[in-house]
Amino acid sequence: MTVDSADTLSILVATDNHLGYMERDPVRGQDSFHAFAEILQLAHAHGADMVLLGGDLFHDNRPSRRCLHHAMSLLRARCLGAAPVALEHLSDPAVDFGAQAAHVNYEDPNVNVALPVFSIHGNHDDPSGDGNLSAMDMLAVSGLVNYFGRQPEVDNIRVSPVLLRKGRTHLALYGLGNVRDERLHRTMARKHMTMCQPAEHAGRWFNLMVLHQNRVAHGPKNHIPEHFLSGFLDLVVWGHEHQCQVDPEYNHQKAFYVTQPGSSVATALSTGEAVPKHVAMLHIDRRNFKLDKLRLKNVRPFVIEDVVLAAVPSLSPQSSEAEIVDFLRRRVEAMI
Repeated sequence: MTVDSADTLSILVATDNHLGYMERDPVRGQDSFHAFAEILQLAHAHGADMVLLGGDLFHDNRPSRRCLHHAMSLLRARCLGAAPVALEHLSDPAVDFGAQAAHVNYEDPNVNVALPVFSIHGNHDDPSGDGNLSAMDMLAVSGLVNYFGRQPEVDNIRVSPVLLRKGRTHLALYGLGNVRDERLHRTMARKHMTMCQPAEHAGRWFNLMVLHQNRVAHGPKNHIPEHFLSGFLDLVVWGHEHQCQVDPEYNHQKAFYVTQPGSSVATALSTGEAVPKHVAMLHIDRRNFKLDKLRLKNVRPFVIEDVVLAAVPSLSPQSSEAEIVDFLRRRVEAMI
């Protein structure tokens, strides 16, 4: 497909940015913000029409004032401006973004948005507390983010798409913010989740879904099997899993593709976090899509290796603690 067509809708896709992770650490405190700033810069550099975030923009459910201020500053600097937005919003904003939303943010006459951001919530920044609000609500009410995918009840879920158009490309964007996996598994197994489709010309829409759940099975019901999702989908963006697997994987049972961008900052000592970090540049032209991997360069390098001391020839059960520590120190220095 031709990516520079007037009909091509280009989306920068990222998940699990975890802004504010270890923000008090004197060395790593700015890592999450540097990565997010690079993501927004890549969106500009590659001519994205919009940014799609797959949950866990914030690491803490109640981000600090400093964290929230930094996030809002980045979004203001990179997403506001006088440049025209090529997207036409076709669905009801009250259904898409909540009753308080009179417009998608780039159609708000009081805000100049040049790069729209659409985001669901994850398990770290989900609604809670007084008013059942999320940090995402703060970004939405300030006009910086279009927050969608929130469900009023989790035992009977109805997912309505955000409908967007660019030229002859029609996008139905489905969002499902994080729900506790066991509960969502039960709801979907009982077929109590409805995926609404556009009433007219259903065959011309590219159906894109973003969700934030366990993809890897940690038990019989604490993940969401791919075959639980609707077969009319074309592409699924899977958030929550931190290992980067951007290249689309085809699900033969349901005939859709799955992309898993992974996190933009390492938050755990695991092999999945050591995989090089990427974001996805998604190009959609009518019912066709092309997905490019973009390597993040401002991510702190992270390497991990398993060491079996019993298999090290120079060590024995009689080796002293000092000898073991010296061996491990030399191994770490060799890795870095």
